[in-house]
Amino acid sequence: MVVSAFKEIEKMMTSRGGAQRLLTRAVIVTAVAASACQRGERAPDSGDTAAAARSAGDTSAACPADNGGITLPTGFCATVFADTVGHARHMVVLPNGTVYVNTWSGRYYGNAPAPRGGFLVALRDTTGDGVADVRVRFGDSVRSGGIGGTGVALYDGDLFAEANDKIVRYDLPADAIAPNASPTTVVSGLPMTGDHPAHPFAIGSGGALYVNSGSATNACGVRDRTPGSPGRDPCTELTTRAGIWRYDANRGGQTFSPAERFATGIRNAIGITIGPSGALYATQHGRDQLTESWPALYTAEQGQNLPAEELLQVEEGGDYGWPYCYYDDTKRQLVLAPEYGGNGSDIGRCASMRAPTATFPAHWAPNGLVFYSGDRFPARYRGGAFIAFHGSWNRAPGPQGGYNVVFVPFSGATPSGPFETFADGFAGPEKSPDRAAHRPSGLAVGPDGALYISDDKAGRIWRVVYRGAQGGGSR
Repeated sequence: MVVSAFKEIEKMMTSRGGAQRLLTRAVIVTAVAASACQRGERAPDSGDTAAAARSAGDTSAACPADNGGITLPTGFCATVFADTVGHARHMVVLPNGTVYVNTWSGRYYGNAPAPRGGFLVALRDTTGDGVADVRVRFGDSVRSGGIGGTGVALYDGDLFAEANDKIVRYDLPADAIAPNASPTTVVSGLPMTGDHPAHPFAIGSGGALYVNSGSATNACGVRDRTPGSPGRDPCTELTTRAGIWRYDANRGGQTFSPAERFATGIRNAIGITIGPSGALYATQHGRDQLTESWPALYTAEQGQNLPAEELLQVEEGGDYGWPYCYYDDTKRQLVLAPEYGGNGSDIGRCASMRAPTATFPAHWAPNGLVFYSGDRFPARYRGGAFIAFHGSWNRAPGPQGGYNVVFVPFSGATPSGPFETFADGFAGPEKSPDRAAHRPSGLAVGPDGALYISDDKAGRIWRVVYRGAQGGGSR
């Protein structure tokens, strides 16, 4: 009876369009749950509503003492929301608390087997203990090879996901945790060859769909990653790679082409999101192998610490420098790359390129980016940016770095202070791609203000909440 009432009310209200559907579901679930409680019944999704209500005050079941193996600032604590879900990349959370995660099936470190089922995973906590007790996989099977991707987003009541060389759209039914119909292709033909085949994306006002197309090479060299090889000039790769492309999330059947390029000179923007002001932000993975390719120009220490990783405010028509320039955070400026005649100091054509909004240590590999939109963390976190660093492989002779989540405070559209480490300990005893226990990859904020962190090494997802004086946290 409750299910029938739920469907009938939504049928009447969803005529306003997909944007209304998500709000409609949340309102209906709350009302129907209350009615069901009076009759001793359990309404659909009532567990999600109860979980959200309990976590709003963060008074539900205590977090484990070790926070699922990570360290957090005092007052924060974490549960392992889900484990072994696959190569977990970006996530998004519905108003009812359902978490959707995209899992890339291309490679599993340590020979871990690919999970059975589809590459997209829906997770739901129906008991309010901070742990998902419902898991549904959908989409093409990860065991078919090369399926999945990084990007996932919600827009106008629908779920959008990266699937190899496409962005697809799933209709989300009101009474099911996962879609029950095949997706519609929104954009196809995204480049997949060479380095950086992932296409994370963000959806902005009016359905503007911003898609990353990462570079196919390290620095557009005539011979890629070969010592002393000059760069192609002009770099023809920029026609279809190393930038952000813009499409329309409201339309199907679009095809990737050079005509939709929105911004250029961004080597690989795995972290991409819309900020509180409506501006587009993206992280940039800096280039590799300055010392290995140009030992006469760069010491081993410079190769370890250059170039800086970047957070960019991306504007239409902007050129952010790659491959001609890289950002030297010791000089606080873009400098000319050695492939294009640079010597570590010359600026040249880089004077006209767009500088980053914030910078971070070299080779940390920023993979996830989200602005904190909740109201359950202390006020200083609200409107600031969290960035998940996947971790380096090429900081020798020094130790590898990253494998953490940092926080950047913001005032309006710009940072108001330096970054600080928020969550750490993911890697365990050794920070290296093969030996790390976990590698942070995706971030999402739930409707209850919780921060979700994904790991694409072992497939773990943490749910971080603030408990304040109630305890939690480990430093």
